[in-house]
Amino acid sequence: MPHHRPDTEAQEVAPEGLVRSLGLFGVLFLTLSVATPVSSLFVIVPGMLQVAGTGAVWAVLLAALVCVATAYVYAELASNWPVAGGEYVMVARTIGPMAGFVMLGVNVFNNLLFPPVAGLGLSAVLAAIWPGLPQIPLALAVVIGATLVSLLQIKVNAWITGAFLAVELVAAVLVVWFGFGHAVRDVGAFLAAPVMLDSAATGLIPATAASIGVAASIAIFALNGYGAAVYFGEEMEDAPNGIARAIFWAMIATLMVEGLPILAVLIGAPDLIALFNHDDPFGLVVRHYGGGASADLLAIGVAVAIVNAVIACILACARFFYGTARDRCWGRPVDQLLTAIHPRLGSPWISTLLVGGAGAVCCFVPLEQLLVLSGTGLIAIYGGIALAAIAGRLGGQTVQAPFRMPLYPLAPLVTLSALGYIVWLNWLDPGEGRTGLLMTGAQILLSAAYYRLVLKPRGNWEVYVPVASAR
Repeated sequence: MPHHRPDTEAQEVAPEGLVRSLGLFGVLFLTLSVATPVSSLFVIVPGMLQVAGTGAVWAVLLAALVCVATAYVYAELASNWPVAGGEYVMVARTIGPMAGFVMLGVNVFNNLLFPPVAGLGLSAVLAAIWPGLPQIPLALAVVIGATLVSLLQIKVNAWITGAFLAVELVAAVLVVWFGFGHAVRDVGAFLAAPVMLDSAATGLIPATAASIGVAASIAIFALNGYGAAVYFGEEMEDAPNGIARAIFWAMIATLMVEGLPILAVLIGAPDLIALFNHDDPFGLVVRHYGGGASADLLAIGVAVAIVNAVIACILACARFFYGTARDRCWGRPVDQLLTAIHPRLGSPWISTLLVGGAGAVCCFVPLEQLLVLSGTGLIAIYGGIALAAIAGRLGGQTVQAPFRMPLYPLAPLVTLSALGYIVWLNWLDPGEGRTGLLMTGAQILLSAAYYRLVLKPRGNWEVYVPVASAR
């Protein structure tokens, strides 16, 4: 059973807790906004089509199996520890404090860098409507504005992100409408005889297993985000019994929002070679059948998705830092500041300002460097929680989890196997792939060094679980 710090120490670090005001739909809206399936569809998925062509259908199916498996892992662990710190709490409670802090360190990079990366990409999305938009000022405006919104009550933010979701889903609906409405080929051919671009990118050849595998690794990254529900666990009513449902509904919705438009463009594209060569294949199909006004509406929907994702990410990241400070990671007076809860809004307001401020500063860093710094942290995070699920079962820490994954240990083993394959594929790429792995390795080493040199000398570092969330 997990141990808790003495009440006096817990009260000293975290005098106030987050307010439980969210229901299932509130957490679902926030989680989907973090997962941002619409912006992933338009920013990440085109790479799948360029790599595997119609083999992207098989890639999505394979990625869906991995995502379902990982969702089961998240659901079991999050139902046991629905804590704002997220993955590092799960790992620390099952594998140990060193491993937990490594997860924490990797998440620091991934969480802080997403808002500026998304903001810096916004000008390119809107270029067709408003050419010449300045990249850095626009990114700053988005990050600062999202930070101010994130200071509001979490229930208000749930409704704001829900409204944004409704707007951005228009973009996905447009693609599905025009693609399926102008079908020129049968989906069965995508499964029986998938094709992809040849080496000259001027013709089509049968898709290879390797190309589908690479596309599947891209799809896993595109579908990521459903596990972010755990960051809002301390603000969810009856979180131990409800958070698994939020994770599964977010995963299903993400699969639908990304999977159906992929099928639609492959079915409806007048020319597959042109589709696979285009940087914006979804916009290409919508513009071809719907004209410029529909394409502009599509771009606005994607822009809304990006802004929504920045808001939701700052919300989640602020709660992550709140959890790290409550666990005494940074020392006085930083820990006391980051655990401060606004008396009227109920938000971790200093943590929110920290995340927004760091994001604003990073807007001045070139986008390419930010992408390198972010590394391939998702591999480490997924691997960490899969191992945590196994360790939790073996050690008995998850014996009282309200949700227990079926067919254990199938889900964590599927996740670990898929991650091993993705690591191998990334290592074979001497450019971005290998650089990303090395950067994540550096984050792991830096986090381990901080734990050994800073945290461990202070005494036994143990993550805190609020009484209402303890299992």
